Amino acid sequence: MGDMANNSVAYSGVKNAVKEANHGDFGVTLSELRSLMELRATDALHKIQECYGDVNGICSRLKTSPNEGLSGNPADIERREAVFGKNFIPPKKPKTFLQLVWEALQDVTLIILEIAAIVSLGLSFYQPPGGNEALNVGEEEEEGETGWIEGAAILLSVVCVVLVTAFNDWSKEKQFRGLQSRIEQEQKFTVIRGGQVIQIPVADIIVGDIAQVKYGDLLPADGVLIQGNDLKIDESSLTGESDHVKKSLDRDPMLLSGTHVMEGSGRMVVTAVGVNSQTGIIFTLLGAGGDEEEKEKEKEKKDKKSRHYNLKGFRAKAQDGAAMEMQPLKSEDGGDGDEKDKKRANLPKKEKSVLQGKLTKLAVQIGKAGLLMSAITVIILVLYFVIDTFWVQKRPWLAECTPIYIQYFVKFFIIGVTVLVVAVPEGLPLAVTISLAYSVKKMMKDNNLVRHLDACETMGNATAICSDKTGTLTMNRMTVVQAYINEKHYKKIPEPEAIPEKTMAYLVTGISVNCAYTSKILPPEKEGGLPRHVGNKTECALLGLLLDLKRDYQDVRNEIPEEDLYKVYTFNSVRKSMSTVLKNSDGSFRIFSKEQLLANGEPKAFRPRDRDDIVKTVIEPMASEGLRTICLAFRDFPAGEPEPEWDNENDIVTGLTCIAVVGIEDPVRPEVPDAIKKCQRAGITVRMVTGDNINTARAIALKCGILNPGEDFLCLEGKDFNRRIRNEKGEIEQERIDKIWPKLRVLARSSPTDKHTLVKGIIDSTIFEQRQVVAVTGDGTNDGPALKKADVGFAMGIAGTDVAKEASDIILTDDNFTSIVKAVMWGRNVYDSISKFLQFQLTVNVVAVIVAFTGACITQDSPLKAVQMLWVNLIMDTLASLALATEPPTEALLLRKPYGRNKPLISRTMMKNILGHAFYQLVVVFTLLFAGEKIFDIDSGRNAPLHAPPSEHYTIVFNTFVMMQLFNEINARKIHGERNVFEGIFNNAIFCTIVLGTFVVQIIIVQFGGKPFSCSELSIEQWLWSIFLGMGTLLWGQLISTIPTSRLKFLKEAGHGTQKEEIPEEELAEDVEEIDHAERELRRGQILWFRGLNRIQTQMDVVNAFQSGSTIQGALRRQPSIASQHHDVTNISTPTHVVFSSTTASTTVGCECVFLKCMKLTFPNSHT
Repeated sequence: MGDMANNSVAYSGVKNAVKEANHGDFGVTLSELRSLMELRATDALHKIQECYGDVNGICSRLKTSPNEGLSGNPADIERREAVFGKNFIPPKKPKTFLQLVWEALQDVTLIILEIAAIVSLGLSFYQPPGGNEALNVGEEEEEGETGWIEGAAILLSVVCVVLVTAFNDWSKEKQFRGLQSRIEQEQKFTVIRGGQVIQIPVADIIVGDIAQVKYGDLLPADGVLIQGNDLKIDESSLTGESDHVKKSLDRDPMLLSGTHVMEGSGRMVVTAVGVNSQTGIIFTLLGAGGDEEEKEKEKEKKDKKSRHYNLKGFRAKAQDGAAMEMQPLKSEDGGDGDEKDKKRANLPKKEKSVLQGKLTKLAVQIGKAGLLMSAITVIILVLYFVIDTFWVQKRPWLAECTPIYIQYFVKFFIIGVTVLVVAVPEGLPLAVTISLAYSVKKMMKDNNLVRHLDACETMGNATAICSDKTGTLTMNRMTVVQAYINEKHYKKIPEPEAIPEKTMAYLVTGISVNCAYTSKILPPEKEGGLPRHVGNKTECALLGLLLDLKRDYQDVRNEIPEEDLYKVYTFNSVRKSMSTVLKNSDGSFRIFSKEQLLANGEPKAFRPRDRDDIVKTVIEPMASEGLRTICLAFRDFPAGEPEPEWDNENDIVTGLTCIAVVGIEDPVRPEVPDAIKKCQRAGITVRMVTGDNINTARAIALKCGILNPGEDFLCLEGKDFNRRIRNEKGEIEQERIDKIWPKLRVLARSSPTDKHTLVKGIIDSTIFEQRQVVAVTGDGTNDGPALKKADVGFAMGIAGTDVAKEASDIILTDDNFTSIVKAVMWGRNVYDSISKFLQFQLTVNVVAVIVAFTGACITQDSPLKAVQMLWVNLIMDTLASLALATEPPTEALLLRKPYGRNKPLISRTMMKNILGHAFYQLVVVFTLLFAGEKIFDIDSGRNAPLHAPPSEHYTIVFNTFVMMQLFNEINARKIHGERNVFEGIFNNAIFCTIVLGTFVVQIIIVQFGGKPFSCSELSIEQWLWSIFLGMGTLLWGQLISTIPTSRLKFLKEAGHGTQKEEIPEEELAEDVEEIDHAERELRRGQILWFRGLNRIQTQMDVVNAFQSGSTIQGALRRQPSIASQHHDVTNISTPTHVVFSSTTASTTVGCECVFLKCMKLTFPNSHT
């Protein structure tokens, strides 16, 4: 790491030299701070002592106060940014519009059309001497001169298609970048400025800031610790070491950007930001600019054989200005040339998105059919022409007429390509993109911040939701409503006078110092509003109790500042308690502890009768009312005795004296019961997974409607759950999980590991025909593995830690369960939008291909010309995808069960609609084609010579065809056989605009398009007939919907997902192999770098995943977190190993504690 950073210093030496010439009168330069941050542990301590004395020395040189922070003066901030840089890492440049145009031009069908159009153009300018007479083409002189128009028109329409595609890609990228910058602006961090604790955007952090770090934070900059309480950091993202590193002033005070706080809290002085931070240095080394990457690519091709691995294989992007994502690129030309890797590289990528898989498969099938039809069309046309000209009419092949013959062949080729263009549904990816992008934008308004596009559509298939309780189902506004003090149970908060003075003193001091100093209650923002709770909600409830008792916690905190706390055992999810040790002036110690109580806890040094009494009379009644029970206790260590072994926490937190037991209420959100009812009606099972005790959880579950009286469902505790799912050897067995999960509704006192096990068990279960699609909510650092494992992970935007947000797919900006129901609605809507588009597009496809094919075979000319086909294609693809993919969702979507993973995209009802409408349209088109001239009393357009002027006959065919598509677009709005196709049509302004706009453009094309569009002006009467025949599709649609689908046994479904048996065995084993292979490589210690950088990606899945695949070749799959992988591996090999190293930290303090394990409970009376 040191060498690396040194290279980096050299790399940017020139730039820094200029800055350091005038380092703003600070007592330390940028390069000195950078070299300091490269050191670790004792080396760093020696350097600090040698150069600066201590941390305060660094603070004074940086002109900042360890307690008051910076002044916040704008001139000072500007100066610091000039000298030490901003906390921002420039992202990769977006693609320019021209690059996107170039990409759109790579489409194979467009290339074929371009070539055909150019050949057609070239030949149209060649006039052979006497050739026309010889061929008896019989065209007029001026018509011959307009032969170039068709070629030019095709080129023009290709340009249109390319520009539309490029513009869509460009606006999509712009939208995602906007979304990303919005997320970055929302990412805030706590700093002290002018003595005030404030939250500022991460990008505004500067060198010299005093930052407060706490459990769950993702550090946005490098710094040196000033004061810490039991601080443990996960540095695996930088070092690859999964063990948590303990940080303290006397051991290792160095805090690095991009690492996670797993336990404890503290304050640090910021010493490096942006590109000068450790994460920024790595990012710079990996080549933030595109030019270096291009050079690397060239170089890589040359020495691919000789090299084992390369740094270019990593993908790095900036997020929050400091955190980044890095992940090895799974491309064929990267990697170590292993045969297994090559094999894997050639395998198709497994799609995370169900919809994407089905669509890809369907598009390939349609494409093959289209290719076959177009090939047959060209072959038949060429054969017919050759046989008719040289065999039947016995004409000789004249050398000077060759270009004319070639022109005919080119015309046939263009017809064939046109059939292919119409057949290939290239609008599908566009429809999906528009639908998802539109949904994502609208979901923002519904408090869903979508980080991964496919999560939006996966949510529509969700069959199970595992939800947290606190803050998601409840309001997370906690208040103490009952208390047990001095052997008296108060059903409401007692008057201060009722509590003996000594007990009150213990209570006030215990709560004030044994709640994190970051938790506080601020006055309401608006007059008459509720006080604002900042920090941990459970701790705020306890502080609120003091305010209710007319006592001020701030006085105690001023008297005992955080630096004076002798030892702090911060909350973690294993011990579910928090304790603080104070050293008294006489040398004695006092410890204050708070732990959540279990209704069936087993304190040992406490008479069973007393225990049962307290459990029955205090704890159970509180818990059954849905209250969270917390015990406040203390213990004194006399001055004369030897000092205890503070690191042995279990011995310290025993023999405690209880001050009080309090019951904290967290009311259920009023809208939640209704939302859960909707979920259950929609076929989604809601399960509550909480760390609270089982009585509290059951009471809340009943209030929410997760449990209903009289139903046969399971409520288990984590301990009980683990016992049931493990065999004698302690290994988790899927069969055992399968016996439990279908009936399980509440999992109480659960650890994050239990949550992961449950989610994995449900996903891996095969007892039902459909695989379960599971959504999970989480807020704590330890929820990361479960959020990664789930099909869709929801992180809490307010209460969630940075780590949870990084592991999630969607962030709930209001932490509310009802937002999840909205996400389900949008997900189902995406699915339905795609199906609507497919129903419409495939009807047009079938009709256009059959018309072009039969028309060409019978009349040697396609009734729909190439340019007309391209216009139809534009209606079908771009415009229809816009119109149908932006339908807003309705509550009706929640009245049906989830589709499931194997449900085909095209149901039998849709197939009935497609074939039914295609039949009507074909009858109309062929009637007009072969009898139209008689019906309208006009000249026939069939058998026209090569460059003949456009005929009214064929114009009527084209116009009627387009009108039928327009009205069929209204039919396509309903895919489940509903009769009222106009329902809610005016709720979608885009749809109405597009239908009307298309109609207006069609009038312009027909009346004024002339030769380029092969159109002739039509009379009012002909127009009315076209519109009338078009409207016929609406009436025909009503007729089709009366035919019951069940009667039509011959109808087949289409667009199934990839079946398991279709996936090659190697690919099925890919996950396991990947882990084992990676683990083996790591054990050999070959690629420490590879591992270290890869951890950054696994810890933080950056918002840029929106642009997956658009920036670097090949879409990159989101990898499960290392912790989750590790868990899966241990399940394969040694399933007993369940508590895994990277997740020993906790959810919030508020969740969960245990009855004081071995506490001697004595109650201080007024006389004690």
